[in-house]
Order: sequence, then C-alpha cells, then structure tokens
Amino acid sequence: MTPGNELLFLALGGSGEIGMNVNLYGCDGKWLMVDLGMTFADPYYPGVDLVFADLEFIEERSQDLLGIVLTHAHEDHIGAVPYFAADLGVPLYATPFTAYLVREKLAEAGLLDTVELIEIENEGSLSLGPFDIEYVPLAHSIAEGNALVIDTPYGRVFHTGDWKLDEDPLIGLPATTEELTAIGDEGVLALVCDSTNVFNPEPSGSESAVRAGLLAMVGGLDGRRVLVTTFASNVARLQTLGEVAEATGRRLCVAGRSLDRIIRAAQASGYLLDLPERVDFDEAMRLPRGEVLILATGGQGEPRAALARVAAEQHPIALVEGDVVLFSSRQIPGNEVAIGRIMNQLAARGIDLLTDRQGFIHVSGHPGRPELQALYSWLRPDILVPVHGEMRHMREQARLGRAEGIPHAILQGNGDLVRLAPGKPGRIAQVRSGRLVLDGDIISPADGEAMGARRRLAAHALVVVALAVSGNGKVVSAVEVAAVGLPLDEDMGAFVAEAQSDVERAVHGLKGTKGRDREAVREAVRLAARRAAQRWSGKKPVVQVMLREA
Repeated sequence: MTPGNELLFLALGGSGEIGMNVNLYGCDGKWLMVDLGMTFADPYYPGVDLVFADLEFIEERSQDLLGIVLTHAHEDHIGAVPYFAADLGVPLYATPFTAYLVREKLAEAGLLDTVELIEIENEGSLSLGPFDIEYVPLAHSIAEGNALVIDTPYGRVFHTGDWKLDEDPLIGLPATTEELTAIGDEGVLALVCDSTNVFNPEPSGSESAVRAGLLAMVGGLDGRRVLVTTFASNVARLQTLGEVAEATGRRLCVAGRSLDRIIRAAQASGYLLDLPERVDFDEAMRLPRGEVLILATGGQGEPRAALARVAAEQHPIALVEGDVVLFSSRQIPGNEVAIGRIMNQLAARGIDLLTDRQGFIHVSGHPGRPELQALYSWLRPDILVPVHGEMRHMREQARLGRAEGIPHAILQGNGDLVRLAPGKPGRIAQVRSGRLVLDGDIISPADGEAMGARRRLAAHALVVVALAVSGNGKVVSAVEVAAVGLPLDEDMGAFVAEAQSDVERAVHGLKGTKGRDREAVREAVRLAARRAAQRWSGKKPVVQVMLREA
C-alpha cells in the first residue's frame, strides 16, 4: 500500500504491548518511521534474549521510506537499530545524547560506514518530503526525551514519545506549559500518546523529590555499606546519586557496563560533568563501610548484571550482614520473580532491602492521569491515538480522552492502518505485523517451528530412539534409548529397558506392507517410546527417531 493524498498512521510495534516501539506515518506516497525499538524476551521464548517487530510491511516499501526519527535512547525505542537500519537503507535522526548511544551500537555492529546517522540539535528540526519535524523536549527517565511535532499537508501530529511532567527534572529543560499551549493554539490534528501509567491517579512526581528522599534515606544509614540499583539510563538519577554521595560523605563506586556506557554518553553530551570522581572496586572494599555508595545495575533481576553477581557472591563488590541495598526503581511487569529471587538471596545473608515502599526514592518516567489531562487541555487535539501500552492501557486512555472532550479516540493495535485525514478518522486496513526473535545469531519468526519445538522440549523433555531395521521390517540392531529431562533419575535404567522392549514389539507387530513402510515404522517407534515415557513419568516427551536401514 502506498499512501495517497492522506495522512496515515501504522504501528508495527508498541501498540498492545509495552516496548518494541516502531511507528510509521504515511503521506503523499512516502513513509516516515518514528523509533526502531526492541523488547527483552520472557520465558515464552526459551533461549532468546531479544524480540523485534516484524518489519516486512515497510521493508517491502523501503524505496518510499524517507528516514527514521528517534525520540530518545531507551532500548525499546532504539534497540533494533543495529539489526534493521542497514537493510532499510535510510538515514537515522537523533539528538546528541541519543545519537552518541546509537553511534556506539552501530560501531559495535560494524555499521558506522553503512548507516547514516544525522545528529539534530536539541529543539532542532528537519524536513523529509511532506513531513516537517520539530523536536520538543519533554521530561522522561532519560536525558533528551523528546516529543515530535510532525507537520503535514493534512494536519499536525504531536507524537509524545515517552514523557511525564516535571517542573524540576534536574537534567534538561522540558517544554513549558506556555510552549505546549502555543503548539495547541496553532492546531493539533492528532495526539499520539504514551499510555503506560494511565491507571495511576496521581502525577508521576519530580526527580527533585527523589533527591530529597534518597538523601534522607542514605543519610540515615551511617556506618553501613550502601548499594543503590536503578535504571542505568536515568541520567537525572545518576546526577542525584552523585550529589547524595557527596552530601553524606561517601565515595561513589559504579558497577555495571551499562552504567559506564550511559555516564560516558552523558558526559560527552554535556551532562553529569560534576559527577564525583569514582573509586574502583578494590578501593571501595578498602574504605570504611559507611564511606562508600555503590551504584549497580540489575534492579530488574537481570541474571548477568552486577547486582545478581553481588547477591551470588560472584563479584568483587562484597556485601555482608547489616549492609543495605536500595532499589531506586520500579518493578517492570514480568520481572517480579527474577527480582524476588535476588532479594531473597540478599535477605538470606542478612542484607537489608529498601524500596520505594520505605521512602520516596523513585518516580516513574510516564504520565499519570493528571498529566494526561493537562496535556489534552494544552494541545486540544481532534484525534487521540493511544500507543505504548497493553490493550487495557490504551483502551483506558481512549476512554479518558473522550471524557476530557477529545472528539475522536482511535483504539488501534500493531498492524492496524489508520487514516487520520482527510475525512473521518479510523482504521482502514490490517497489514502484516508480528514478532521476530534473535535466536543465537539468527533473526527468525517468533512463531516459527524452531521456537515451538523448543517450548515443547522445555515442557515435555526429549527421548531419542535409534535402531536399524531390515527391508522386511525386522529389527536387526540393539534398540538404543536416551532421555533428556524426564524426572526418572532413579528409574531411568528400568524405563529404558521397558521402552526398548516396547519399541521392538511395536516394530514386530507391523504386518505386510506396513513393515516395509519406513514412515509407518518410524511412527510406531515414536508412539511406543512416548507411551512408555508417559507410563513411567506422566510426561509426553518429544520423541526423535533415528532409523537406519540394514
């Protein structure tokens, strides 16, 4: 489909889910992409770390794609860049902090000379075909969070990206009420808006309030070694923790490569320039316990992050009974079990755990209901398109927008092609969308046979049967049976012996042409081994038959 004399919106990722944001705007025969993100895999994708949006729709139309404009540097907005930008073959646009981190990703992937990255100054603008785009800074939990004002011949779109309201954000200068009202005064056709915290009845809160909360909490822990874990990308929080370390007479130690990367990018972009000098692990361990503040990655339970290794006593940073871990972050849905596992490891060793339930030490980077209502009143859009949320979040934002007087609210999901103008806005078609996974070094369909087989193996175990059969259907070798994952540690030998006998009987029981039919023999062997496994374990394993003719 090629856009005609119209303005279209299409999400390929990030609508109906939190993460993996990929949004397209179509106008006068051309497409514009906003963000190219990914998400992290969950147990539904065993053996996989990264999940991407399926970009087949725009890959087939890449000759009409003008560019990829990135709103900010969170992985769910830029993480897929090294995997797809070269194939899409268009320039990337980003403000300095985001551009620095994207440049590092491209360098790691050997793509610096292949993918064009154009740095746009903060509050800068660019024009791509029928799209005139202006960066509008908004507060978020990372430096240089931006909305985009996208002007087209058919109306103006305000694409929020991820955002919140914060009168004292510590890092950056977000657009003021007056500036946002002025944008609304010029007319906004459509507001494409973050839905993450729509159920939160309170404003998200200010980073300056977190600074006061952390200062009070850490200041009350004299004589104890303190480790704080937070989102590595939250540059304002890193600024706060540096100030807290100085104010409480502690030296700052940083543990985690992603923290090192963010600090490097922030300082190259003009932020964190007064961060205290850091001490290394050895010096941190030599300092008196009450004179060090450790900043570590891993607050979401990531198994390879610094906090997990500290909890397992596999890191140069050592905590002992009476030390304290502060979780200056929120639990991302789906990570509760992993976080709980690490908390329990720490608690078992007598280490005290403090979260935002004990003090005001974290605020969200997404807008609560009052903030959404305020933005509606300033921009006064004709159309609300909720994105960046599960379906329940987007549906609730659509309801809220209508209640606040927005004439049209369009509930859409990945693959829903929406016409914004001209005429009555609404969905006009469904296009291919879906998920891809990075499986080892290969990007493959998330619903492909390999992933389905791996789920079956994880749930039901594996039995392998190997034997040789003559041309007339006689077993002419020993039947070998091996099992992986069956809960038969003490009974494995007895199970194998019985499965061998069952397989031989099943093959000998095939009469006439069936005994000479290799597929019939293979199926008889598979069923015999599977039934034996079910009798012994209650499991129905995947059975692989290795049949050799003799």
